[in-house]
Amino acid sequence: MDRTVIAYVIYLFVSIGLTVWVARTLSRNGRVFLADVLHGNEKLADAVNHLLVVGFYLVNLGFVALYLSGDETIEDTRGIFEALSTKLGVVLLVLGVMHLGNVYVLNRIRRRGVMEREQLPPVAPQEWIAPASRA
Repeated sequence: MDRTVIAYVIYLFVSIGLTVWVARTLSRNGRVFLADVLHGNEKLADAVNHLLVVGFYLVNLGFVALYLSGDETIEDTRGIFEALSTKLGVVLLVLGVMHLGNVYVLNRIRRRGVMEREQLPPVAPQEWIAPASRA
């Protein structure tokens, strides 16, 4: 078998495995944030979580597929390691950026929800007092 094909197979196997692992981790731990943001609405949190995971898969697996092709022919074992390290390094960076982007967005949404809850007074007002007139 051609060494380039071997490198492609290893690249796909490792890249898809990493993508699935990161997506599952985001799904499992991101659900807690979503449930908090959505005020305990578990069904909605699960639905939004699932949509985010599907989008994560589409973006990352699409990138992995687009980044598969190489310009050079791999001629020796050293070339396999060099090509894989470059390709997998870029895939890891993209996964990291996507992960940080998801965490940032979830945190912003959560923070906004906390701010909205803090704007409500803890006790309803008892009466209304007119402002003092300035004379």
